[in-house]
Amino acid sequence: MSEEPEITPEAATPAIADSPATEAVTDLPVTPAVTDTPPDRLAASPRSPFYDEALLERGVGIVFDGNERTNVDEYCVSEGWVKVAAGKSKDRYGNALTIKLKGKVEPYFRS
Repeated sequence: MSEEPEITPEAATPAIADSPATEAVTDLPVTPAVTDTPPDRLAASPRSPFYDEALLERGVGIVFDGNERTNVDEYCVSEGWVKVAAGKSKDRYGNALTIKLKGKVEPYFRS
């Protein structure tokens, strides 16, 4: 049997820490650029992959089929739908049940 050299974590760490790739990652800006166009899809639930706290703090309004809606939980402009709460109904986990309504969706920033 041939003996393989033992690699210790201490020996592998300096090579990774000194690489130029890790330096480039730390130089990236932390906050995204502010735009005047709301995203194509946004959700108010933190469990959703489309949740963005910074945009929600800025304030996003929705005009759905010509009427301003204030109870929208999630929207998608390209697919033309919004999800709104279905009354006071809750699922077995305590989350509000939602209904998907289809129509023309026009998001805008309130501020």
